[in-house]
Amino acid sequence: MNWFECKIKYDKTGEDGLIKQVTEAYLVDALSFTEAETRINAEMEPFISGEWVVANIKRVKIAELFDSQLPSADKWYRSKVNFVALDEDKGIEKKVPNTMYIKATDIKEALANLQEGMKGTMADFEIASIVETAIMDVFQQELTIQE
Repeated sequence: MNWFECKIKYDKTGEDGLIKQVTEAYLVDALSFTEAETRINAEMEPFISGEWVVANIKRVKIAELFDSQLPSADKWYRSKVNFVALDEDKGIEKKVPNTMYIKATDIKEALANLQEGMKGTMADFEIASIVETAIMDVFQQELTIQE
């Protein structure tokens, strides 16, 4: 699966009634930059009135994405998880970093969700970091199985 971080820029009316330009980040799974742009435009159309522009699209490497069904989980956290692998040629252990995204209410819940998601993992690993991101939402394509 290919993930792209798409940033959109648009004018938003604040609670004080003033209009200000904002930039928001979203994750989209797509096959290409072109598809990512098409998908973010389609996803945002119902929510934004007026003009907006896709300000930036960049490919992000995500090993795993842990979603949450809790209504209070409204933030996305990025975690660096190091898997411990044995380099048989040199006879030493090396750390293989993986990036994972976790949806949670706070960092404590993000850690718990990550640990729960990693329970069945056979390889040794360590959680190196968890940080809150600016990601507003994730748009993942539904998998359809052809019969």
